[in-house]
Amino acid sequence: MTAPPSSRPSKRRSAQLPKIVTTLRTYDRETFLADVTAGTIVGVVALPLAIAFAIASGVTPQAGLYTAIIAGAIVALLGGSRVQIAGPTGAFVVIIYGIVHEHGVAGLTIATVMAGVILVVFGLARLGSVIKFIPQPVVTGFTSAIALIIFMSQMRDFLGARVEVMPAGLLAQVGAIADAIGTINPWAPVIALATTLTIIYWPRISVKVPSPFVALIATTAAVQLLNLPVETIGSRFGVIDASFPEFHFPAISLESARALVAPAFAIAMLGGIESLLSAVVADGMTGSRHRSNVELIGQGVANIVTPMFGGIPATGAIARTATNIRSGGRTPVSALVHSVTLLLITLFVGKWVALIPMATVAGILVVVAYHMSEWRAFRAMLRAPQGDVAVLLTTFGLTAFVDLTVALGVGMVLASFLFMRQMSAVTEVRAITHLGDDDDDAPDTDAPQRRVPDGVAVYEIDGPFFFGAAEAFKETIGALARPPRVLVFRMRKVDLLDATALALLRDLAEKGRREGFTVLIAELPPEPMATLLDARLDELVGADNLIEDFDAALARAAEFVSLADPAARRSSGRA
Repeated sequence: MTAPPSSRPSKRRSAQLPKIVTTLRTYDRETFLADVTAGTIVGVVALPLAIAFAIASGVTPQAGLYTAIIAGAIVALLGGSRVQIAGPTGAFVVIIYGIVHEHGVAGLTIATVMAGVILVVFGLARLGSVIKFIPQPVVTGFTSAIALIIFMSQMRDFLGARVEVMPAGLLAQVGAIADAIGTINPWAPVIALATTLTIIYWPRISVKVPSPFVALIATTAAVQLLNLPVETIGSRFGVIDASFPEFHFPAISLESARALVAPAFAIAMLGGIESLLSAVVADGMTGSRHRSNVELIGQGVANIVTPMFGGIPATGAIARTATNIRSGGRTPVSALVHSVTLLLITLFVGKWVALIPMATVAGILVVVAYHMSEWRAFRAMLRAPQGDVAVLLTTFGLTAFVDLTVALGVGMVLASFLFMRQMSAVTEVRAITHLGDDDDDAPDTDAPQRRVPDGVAVYEIDGPFFFGAAEAFKETIGALARPPRVLVFRMRKVDLLDATALALLRDLAEKGRREGFTVLIAELPPEPMATLLDARLDELVGADNLIEDFDAALARAAEFVSLADPAARRSSGRA
């Protein structure tokens, strides 16, 4: 049953509002208690992850906390998902580290603000339903490569090796660890392995207390009580400022903005993809539907504001969002509680963050990298068609050994070319010399068979007529020894006409006027016909030569042939 017309504008307006606005209309005490419980739990889960992702990205631990607090609250207020938890994620680690390495923290701030603006533009342009359709080989390729880079970048702290500054490239990181192999601190691997094993096996004991938090508390306590000689966050970064950051607007110059356009687009694309992917996963777990364009705007605003308070790029975090759902989160209020929980921890116990061993952070990130690697999906995709495997391996290799921005661009282009090749193979252009057995619309066998008149060539175009099928069209038409009196194009199965197809038909019609043959177009469906009329091709082909019925097109073709035949005209005159 369709909704009454008066209710449709209201539904359209609701679809453009943040989720928190519509969910609070029916909010009650039970929902509030569920959100508070879930938000508190996910806030505790987010604490070690926010610190770990910030350190892995080459910035201070506070930057990760500020990002989780501010971005999490903004996305809760302006986003399009009921249960999305936003903050720093592993997908950004590689690109942030590269930007900081090349342009410094100031460059990262500018790039993040630019990325936020891009995401807002994407949302206002209603591109939310498009961005999430990224080919799976591209997603798996760069996600697996990022996991490998994160894993390798943590080997310095996992092993306690003395490396002054970890380089940005994977091969350079391997070389740096190999050169420092003799400086390994034997206590660091013990702490890191204890962290990893606690995260893996603690859920068998209890799922109420998050395993990363247990690992962080247990290993930090062990290091302090036993006075183990391992590096801590405080020994590397100094005193941890437990106050709320001050607002700082970055100084943006035209030169710096130009240099950061590519990184900003990479941050925006990664942020958009991961946030919408997280929202889709959340929809599957809750049975709700997110508003993709609203979500992009919320993520964009978060990335504009957060860096002005010392934060880094943020997006929807799938693991934290899933934790929120499993803990009972029902509305964006749970995400607000998550931010408040992190804020209280930062303000009142933030100074204790300095005691956390770097090996503990490395152990947490090694587990993150393992889950992020999607190695089972990667292995399964190696059995996919060769084109998809090529896209997967190319994206993986470029991400791991060249640059994430390059990998994303090249992977998308390769996937697009593969799609175009597959689509062009679907479209068939064939000459028809006899209409009968191979014609699924042919008359009954008792009726007279259709016949292609002499001097007429009939071509069937089967499938979307776009630039990918242009070469097949040219080859088929080019096989004509000489143009016939009439060219009939039967286009009943054409559901798409693009600019290239229109240009080919226009060129053929103009050639017909010069060389004396006629082009007829038969059975073109309504939507591509509208495209043809918008391009004013009817003025060139002739409105009477755009014919709905194929039999009528054959009859009109026969008329053109008889009018062009002198013998037929004399016979007609004697009659």
